[in-house]
Amino acid sequence: MNPEPMQLTPAQRLHFDIYGFVLLKDVLNSNEIDEMKSALYRMKADTDRETKRVYTRPGGEHHVLFGNLVEYDPALLAYAAHPKLVPLVEEVVGGAIRLEETEAIINRRNPETALSELRKRRYNPTGFHRGTQQGWGTYMEQNKFHCIFVKTLAYLTDVGPDDGGTCVIPGSHRLTWPQNEMIEAALADDKLIYQVEASAGSVLLFAESLVHSTTAIRSDKERVILIAGYTPPMVREWPGNEVNPEFIETLPSDIRPLISGSDSWHWKRRY
Repeated sequence: MNPEPMQLTPAQRLHFDIYGFVLLKDVLNSNEIDEMKSALYRMKADTDRETKRVYTRPGGEHHVLFGNLVEYDPALLAYAAHPKLVPLVEEVVGGAIRLEETEAIINRRNPETALSELRKRRYNPTGFHRGTQQGWGTYMEQNKFHCIFVKTLAYLTDVGPDDGGTCVIPGSHRLTWPQNEMIEAALADDKLIYQVEASAGSVLLFAESLVHSTTAIRSDKERVILIAGYTPPMVREWPGNEVNPEFIETLPSDIRPLISGSDSWHWKRRY
């Protein structure tokens, strides 16, 4: 007998529809967390990582972003194809998906920013943005909200109120306001902003039509996050996230379409 496919609970689905995100607690076990963190720290120290097609965007000694990760280590591939997460992404996209991008960030507090400046505000977003928007990246089907660009963000370290958790403007995923007007309004009243706090192993599932941002770290802790983006298979991967066809040929057949997007316009809908 085939097991029932994993899906969001009604409460989780309602939360996603109303706010544009839902925090999934304790998705990754301790072994998965350790393996993923180990891979990322090894990548950080690896001066030859570009031979495995990884790109790097340094932001100073305190901040580094890596991208196109699945060829580097099996633990990072396992996150992108995680069996607990892929069905949930398919649920909110509305059909089969392909991997659109993978990224990771390792960062600490910016030593050039005075703590007194950071403590002037309750939240310190470093750059609100979104990857699609209501009207051309979202749709309604059977009374539920769907987005064709969805991300999972795994917390590999505990993130408290001062540790640089992702912040969002809840409900912005369904608004057609100009983005800059939404951001300006939210920054004028921080009750309109929500900052995620999570334990290591939790995963934030969110629509890319949701306005979101990293926040400045105020503690002395280092934050490690792992991100995967997904779209329907006929959408292209983010530039720089092209996976080597030879690597794809080595993958198990059940995840090959997910990583390659080979289903293209043969979109398997959930409806």
